[in-house]
Amino acid sequence: MTSPEAPTAIERVFYPSSPEPWGRRALLSPLTLLSWTYAAAVHVRGAFYDAGLLRAERVEGLKVISVGNVNVGGTGKTPAVLHLAEQLVQAGRKVGILTRGYGRVSREPLTFVGTEPLPSSELAGDEPLLLARRCPQVRLFVGSDRVSSAYRARDEFGLDTVLLDDGFQHRRLARDEDFVVVDESVGLGNGHMLPRGPLREPPASLRRATLFWLRASATAAESAVLPLTKAEDTLGGGGPSSAGIPRVRTRYRPTAWVDPEGNLHPVPALTGQPVFALAGLARPGGFLKTLQALGTDVRDAALFPDHHRFTADALRDVQARAARQGARVVTTEKDAVRLPPGFEAWVVRLGVEILEGESHLRRALGLEDAPRGL
Repeated sequence: MTSPEAPTAIERVFYPSSPEPWGRRALLSPLTLLSWTYAAAVHVRGAFYDAGLLRAERVEGLKVISVGNVNVGGTGKTPAVLHLAEQLVQAGRKVGILTRGYGRVSREPLTFVGTEPLPSSELAGDEPLLLARRCPQVRLFVGSDRVSSAYRARDEFGLDTVLLDDGFQHRRLARDEDFVVVDESVGLGNGHMLPRGPLREPPASLRRATLFWLRASATAAESAVLPLTKAEDTLGGGGPSSAGIPRVRTRYRPTAWVDPEGNLHPVPALTGQPVFALAGLARPGGFLKTLQALGTDVRDAALFPDHHRFTADALRDVQARAARQGARVVTTEKDAVRLPPGFEAWVVRLGVEILEGESHLRRALGLEDAPRGL
């Protein structure tokens, strides 16, 4: 059995729950040197943009809202994008999502909506398919050239608003808003840049943000970590990276179970039931904790790297292990889109609840005058 309290090796390094011992720091010193090289390259690129030597291109007549992070993976960006898209659609906006489609095998640009036949996850990536299925009124643009995608959104499809998925580091496209997602339970981790830590940019880059989207910890104990890793210490205190930047505090919570036939079931549907957890996530511990909070009996788990493509052999092994435990296979929405047709798995669906700062969010989205009840 895999315990929710047993993080992966990378999680233990990137998000330590206590000060790192001297021995571990010495062992990881080669990664520290590599992180300095990476940080230098990031600094030079950022300095070129800050000095105007590299310029962001603005697509006139199109509102661009970037949703990104400074951590690599696992902060909860995709549910944030989905929630924002739903809010904008309900307010009558014509919305698109610009995404790279991480993990896909094709380089051809794609565009689709959830009401049409969808491409495979190999061609589009898992997150675009999840977004299209959950918000079928939104048009997805998948491709590395997101400036070109923005022009297509405006000129070919008449859209007025686009969400730039994972856009904080994609500075080629000018944006009206820069939302940065931070998970309160881990903050900015050990404070190191890749590959020694989880940061893609230094904490000082947070001064570019126009809004912090804070994902609240499930329990108060989860925030009892090193001061450096606490989101409030990193973003608070009146430092240069946070002065005057509004915050929206959110909670992610299960809203339903989806059975293998696509039917919705209430949250308590699998309470007390034996389950086998299947996931390919950057931080799978969060998924296991969700299953625990739902009252399921997690008998075993198969955990893979983020965006992992499940092989037929691996899935047969999952089915056999689940059968031996008399357990249902359960997975996440993002993982479900990579499963082959006919593979039976229950999917936990997550929703976003705004705890604080809704007025900041509506203002940033341009919805101050839109009807409420969203």
